[in-house]
Amino acid sequence: MLRRKLVSSLFVGFCGAAVILALIPLAMILFFVVSQGIRALNVDFFTHMPTPVGEPGGGMANSIVGTLILTALGSLMAIPIGVLSGVYMSEYAGTRFASAIRFAADTLNGVPSIVIGVFTYGIAVLPFKQFSALAGGIALGIMMIPIIARTTEELLLLVPGTMREGALALGATRARAVFTVVLPAAAPGIVTGIVLALARIAGETAPLLFTSFNNRFFSTNVTQPISSLTVQVFTYAISPYEDWHRQAWAGALVLVGIVFVCSLLARFATRKMSGFTRS
Repeated sequence: MLRRKLVSSLFVGFCGAAVILALIPLAMILFFVVSQGIRALNVDFFTHMPTPVGEPGGGMANSIVGTLILTALGSLMAIPIGVLSGVYMSEYAGTRFASAIRFAADTLNGVPSIVIGVFTYGIAVLPFKQFSALAGGIALGIMMIPIIARTTEELLLLVPGTMREGALALGATRARAVFTVVLPAAAPGIVTGIVLALARIAGETAPLLFTSFNNRFFSTNVTQPISSLTVQVFTYAISPYEDWHRQAWAGALVLVGIVFVCSLLARFATRKMSGFTRS
């Protein structure tokens, strides 16, 4: 009995130590980003444009708006394709085409973001001889599709088969059963997957360097280069100017805040929609 308690205590202790070791890098990242970024974070950062070299102050208003535009463009492309792909993989799970889609999604999910950026550069930048927000949105959308597709498939497979069978027994077509019964039941998890995919692309830099590039001016034209927080942080971080370094830390803090807010929204959406589907 004593030996069993000792083994159990050691196991719990090792698990606790592993959790602490896993949390240490996150805690250190948050500490450095918050401690450095909070110094340059003020109202001007959100409302002012970047200042010329040697002139202190300014902000990243254009980069914040650009990030929202790029994220919206990527979502418009990825959400319909990803959800419909997930529906097909779950409804026709045993077919060769569904297996091919699943394999393609898993492979695409593992492709480095810089490769996706180079690919999008070849199909959306070179032919038009111009960087653009639209090209950046395409690159981000490509990154989102496999995440949404696989999340949708896995969650639809968790929906009890009796719900689908009940809808079919009442005379509903297969498509209607999926879109009026199965999808609403899995909606909380799908929304969570979408929000987490948004959080991931919000922090991407490499694909945007090849597609939307950067713009020091305020622009909402999707056919022109556009600024983004990640590219602006990268540009400022590698510069030799101390003021730009402070701005880069502030931009990094905003990016961390965006990811944190997305995680909270995902949890909130899950709870609200779970209550809705239960009622």
